[in-house]
Amino acid sequence: MNALLERPRAIAAPGPCPIIETRRLVLRPHRMTDADAMAASLNDWQVTRMLSRVPMPYHPEDARDWLRRTCSGRLADWHLAITEGDDLHIGSVSLELRHGQWHLGYWLNRFYWGQGLMTEAVGAALDRFLRRMPDGEVHSGAFADNAASLRLQERLGFELLDCRDVFSLARNAMVPLIDSRLQAQDFRRPKGA
Repeated sequence: MNALLERPRAIAAPGPCPIIETRRLVLRPHRMTDADAMAASLNDWQVTRMLSRVPMPYHPEDARDWLRRTCSGRLADWHLAITEGDDLHIGSVSLELRHGQWHLGYWLNRFYWGQGLMTEAVGAALDRFLRRMPDGEVHSGAFADNAASLRLQERLGFELLDCRDVFSLARNAMVPLIDSRLQAQDFRRPKGA
């Protein structure tokens, strides 16, 4: 059969974005009311410099634009707000379908770093995702100078694949990114997730 006439292969989806409770956190779908908290977190150079698709400075209107797209309900993606149960947005974990592959992205307000919250949040999101997608494979990556993120991925069972340069909006420059991949059978659930 002519390759141009073949139907694209359907990608399985994990279902609607869930609410996930862990020992210390509640992960929930984003809301338009998260815009100000997101802008406050992402207007911090220490956070934004580690993200490829986030501009610096980051304004509340940037957050509202992103939220309009992600809260539309039309996407199969999971975009989870990280809260400590008080509903205050302190970070994000996303599982997005891009170019036929599931991709993990995450960030956390700097004032919550060093407490193991990101490991708990990412671990819980991956656990739920992989329970719904037992044959799933998740891709991610981190800038080469983001040792904490690379350690988190290795702790959860991600395999480091290669290094390539990507453009960072915040840095306005090409930056080395280490690509990684998690196959469902290699996932290591963290305690508390």
